[in-house]
Amino acid sequence: MPPPTTTPVDAALVACADGDPTTFGPVYDALAPVAYGTSLGVLRDPDHAAEVTQEVMVEVWQTAARFDPARASARTWVVTLARRRAVDRVRAEQSRRHRDQRDLDTTVAGAPRDVVADDVERRLEGAAVRRCLESLTPTQREAVVEAYYGGRTYREVAERLGAGLPTIKSRIRDGLGRLRDCLGVARG
Repeated sequence: MPPPTTTPVDAALVACADGDPTTFGPVYDALAPVAYGTSLGVLRDPDHAAEVTQEVMVEVWQTAARFDPARASARTWVVTLARRRAVDRVRAEQSRRHRDQRDLDTTVAGAPRDVVADDVERRLEGAAVRRCLESLTPTQREAVVEAYYGGRTYREVAERLGAGLPTIKSRIRDGLGRLRDCLGVARG
């Protein structure tokens, strides 16, 4: 098997093993975009990918002595490092989410709940919403009900009611404003 050919980046990375910071500039310029692209492909979040890229490039600088151009190219080595770090980040994020959800579930499950009071409150709120819906104009009420209780998009409401999209948006916006005022909800 013929010996692998080394690229200028491979040679520059080997030169970094001595700890000379001036040799790392070209390595960083050539390999940081590779690390970022690999990280972004796994994480799908530019901010997390940028963080992982930074971590990977620091690792490349600190462990340059471990790079062996006979085993893989510098590019392949950095892709492997970036992929591992990105996967570790995904696993850590999933673990954090599971932990947070468990904590939330425990908090909610442990909180005392008055089922009767909750039911009465829900019924009173429902009655208030129905009363306020009756205060809307028929066209506003019809548009709001189709959108929010019918689960339809603005476009679907417009098609269903045979009105233009801007008209439906205005009816819903105005209707929701009147509902907010009727229910005494503060504007945010």
